[in-house]
Amino acid sequence: MYERKIPEDLECGINVSMKVLSGKWKACILDSISKGIRRPSELHTAINTAAPRVINMQLRELEEYGMVYKKSYPGTPLKVEYYLTHTGESILPVVAAIDQWGVHHRGHIIRMQHALQQPFS
Repeated sequence: MYERKIPEDLECGINVSMKVLSGKWKACILDSISKGIRRPSELHTAINTAAPRVINMQLRELEEYGMVYKKSYPGTPLKVEYYLTHTGESILPVVAAIDQWGVHHRGHIIRMQHALQQPFS
């Protein structure tokens, strides 16, 4: 098992929050589940720019942190749905704030990104 050379500082709230939300798609996954998208195949469709394998890995991590829980139904084919836990619901205002910031500053970030891609003369 991998052991970190530098121990994590989990006394800092930002580090704890980033540990849970780190990963390109975790905030999107939490937001989608909160809107009623519960099945993995529905999440793959809703977040179509992410590879299904990545979504599944990040769902597993969110489950390990107690943000979501997986409900499996018996039968063939196997049916699985994800739901937010109380802790998962408590992080939704943070996800909403990130979304609002992104919407508000989208134009600036796009302009800066284009400026960085322009060749120097």
